Amino acid sequence: MSDMTPTSAERAAKLEGMGCKRKRVEDIRFTQGKGNYVDDIKLPGMLYGDFTRSPHAHARVKKIDTTKASALPGVVSVITAETLKTVNLAWMPTLAGDVQMVLADGKVLFQNQEVAFVIAEDRYTAADAAELVEVEYEALPCNVDPLKAMAKDAPVIREDIKDKKEGAHGPRKHYNHIFNWQAGNKAAADAAFAKADVTIKEMIVYPRVHPCPLETCQCVASFDKVKGELTLYGTFQAPHVIRTVGSLISKIPEHKIHVIAPDIGGGFGNKVGAYPGYICSIVASIVTGRPVKWTEDRIENLSTTAFARDFHMETEIACTRDGKILGLRCNTIADHGAFDACANATKWPAGLFSIISGSYDIPAAHVSVDGVYTNKAPGGVAYRCSFRVTEAAYAIERAMDIMAQKLGMDPADFRMKNLIRREQFPYTSAFGWVYDSGDYQTALQKAMQAVSYKKLRAEQAQRQEAFKRGETRELMGIGVVFFTEIVGAGPSRNCDILGIAMFDSAEIRIHPTGSGICRLGTKSQGQGHETTYAQIIATELGLPADNITVEEGNTDTAPYGLGTYGSRSTPVSGAATAMACRKIKAKAQMIAAYMLEVHDDDLEWDVDRFRVKGNPERFKTMTELAWAAYHEVPPGMEPGLEAVDYYDPPNFTFPFGAYVCVVDVEVDTGMIKVRRFYALDDCGTRINPMIIEGQIHGGLTEAFGIAMGQEIHYDDDGNVTTASLMDYFLPTAVETPHWETDWTTTPSPHHPIGAKGVGESPNVGGVPCFSNAVNDAFKFLGSTHIQMPHDNWRTWMAADKLGLHQ
Repeated sequence: MSDMTPTSAERAAKLEGMGCKRKRVEDIRFTQGKGNYVDDIKLPGMLYGDFTRSPHAHARVKKIDTTKASALPGVVSVITAETLKTVNLAWMPTLAGDVQMVLADGKVLFQNQEVAFVIAEDRYTAADAAELVEVEYEALPCNVDPLKAMAKDAPVIREDIKDKKEGAHGPRKHYNHIFNWQAGNKAAADAAFAKADVTIKEMIVYPRVHPCPLETCQCVASFDKVKGELTLYGTFQAPHVIRTVGSLISKIPEHKIHVIAPDIGGGFGNKVGAYPGYICSIVASIVTGRPVKWTEDRIENLSTTAFARDFHMETEIACTRDGKILGLRCNTIADHGAFDACANATKWPAGLFSIISGSYDIPAAHVSVDGVYTNKAPGGVAYRCSFRVTEAAYAIERAMDIMAQKLGMDPADFRMKNLIRREQFPYTSAFGWVYDSGDYQTALQKAMQAVSYKKLRAEQAQRQEAFKRGETRELMGIGVVFFTEIVGAGPSRNCDILGIAMFDSAEIRIHPTGSGICRLGTKSQGQGHETTYAQIIATELGLPADNITVEEGNTDTAPYGLGTYGSRSTPVSGAATAMACRKIKAKAQMIAAYMLEVHDDDLEWDVDRFRVKGNPERFKTMTELAWAAYHEVPPGMEPGLEAVDYYDPPNFTFPFGAYVCVVDVEVDTGMIKVRRFYALDDCGTRINPMIIEGQIHGGLTEAFGIAMGQEIHYDDDGNVTTASLMDYFLPTAVETPHWETDWTTTPSPHHPIGAKGVGESPNVGGVPCFSNAVNDAFKFLGSTHIQMPHDNWRTWMAADKLGLHQ
């Protein structure tokens, strides 16, 4: 080999494959304002739709008069539930097995519910006309408290099913009851509590919050009457699911529906399901014969589209005197709003909440979740988490701190004592989940060393003494969490949506010149898919990442997939990408053997080429093999170099992390200053460290927002009091703390490239870490649990209840 011949390492570096801090290729267009979002789409003759919405949380609709609205110049049509009934579209199925009104049918069940849909020549006329629709209401008693939903005298929310004894997930025990779901072994858990030395019980509430993506939900529907075909552009995290659901609802054959999700400005679970705006736009386009655009505003987004959380979790832990956990119990009331529109896998009405045992070796555990109806907007999506995993992590991590406090143990020491040990993996939890891999003790030790944990505790002790002496009015809190997430939905034996298994897909086609295109069933909303999928292909096939185009979001060209949410893109579609590459590589190896006149087994792979074993000077690069695939294939082999893979994962993946947060709390103002936040994540094989860091920064910022101020709040009359960004806390660069990131690497043994996923992890671990830090500040004064969100007012109130303002 000559001195000028690049080494394997040099050739690998040029590929910019896995492990490379490759810059996001998407940003070239985004930073220049060249993104193509739904609201950028303008079609000839396009009309605009807007909703008339209910000011009441619960009322009968006595009369709807559209005369004045219809008379406004520029108004084309006004649609009500009566219009939709003529095409059997007044109600639509939800992903959770329930049905939901598209437009108010006899009643409204939450404030700002859709009552009428106005179609006009421009958006401003549509908005003006929506206010001219006259609706006569008869107000009804409402309930927004899930803990009162099953009271004897509770208002009946769903009159359409009030006498139904059976729901989509089993028996119903009250007219406002949706389901009861249980997991674990109740008898074993009860026995553990009976023999325990120490127990704790706490009602831990994860309040209703909202994903609040920068871009709201929107669509453009265009029905071609000549072809009988519907084209639907929209902010869809799962375009193929929308196509299938759209076909089932509209009865339009699926091959005549074309769903296109262009660039999306954030999703976070908010854009998984189907909304009335989609259905009404489709109907309006069919009725008018023209394209119809619907774009919601911020108030509509916050008050009507899918919320997250609203879990009320009575959590118990049983322990020995020396701090070994014996058992866990959790009884939860889940507020689903007026309709059960949760985006969960069919078999899991409470999602993957049974990951609540977290990172700990808990021998006996049981959970029970009751879903209930209230006069709130429907939803229950996984806001930057896998299905209900954030709720589970918050419950166990707060409970661990409360138990450590009762035992008089340091929270980190208590966790270390109960973490699953490295030699126990693969570990089967008390709920039956098989954790794939982990090295928890190493990660927690690394985190504690990085922040000088013992020094922090010593400083805190000094600050507490100074506070008692009246020398300071600031408290110091240290939050510690160790979380494990369950992501990568999912294995078909566990997961489906509407009967469709939650596999995912990749189709790769290599062109004669050695460049290629990869089409996938996922859909990026800012995760950097165009960058990272190309890096997987670069490493697997030895072709430069810059030579690979990645395409998503068009159901006409992409293979069928279940979309992007719950950190499933890398664990599922990333695996499909690697497997499709390996099919291509196997064919390329046969072509190389034919060209080099050796047996397939006489070749070995070296970064970007197949070379003859023992004679590395004889080789064929993948670029050469791509050209040969179109003109020099072995006899009997079909030309071309492409493959498709549908990947059904054998198991979920289980990323984990150790986080530490340090806060200073001013008791006289309630102001909280985040002094330090350290986040160590283990997401298995790291594809692009820079994108991982960006994902963690984003997830931690959202966690900060949730823990420190976010809440979709309702007053007793069902009015939403936080329906704009004046009242709903969205952190800016001003409030956001500095993030320190770190990692360990424990590859998943069952994933083709060992990756686990990371996009959701910082939200899952970040929220309880902030909350633990705030609670830790008040702990020495006798406080046990202060509920989120920890805004200035609530923190001041917590200090006041402890008598700190006397």
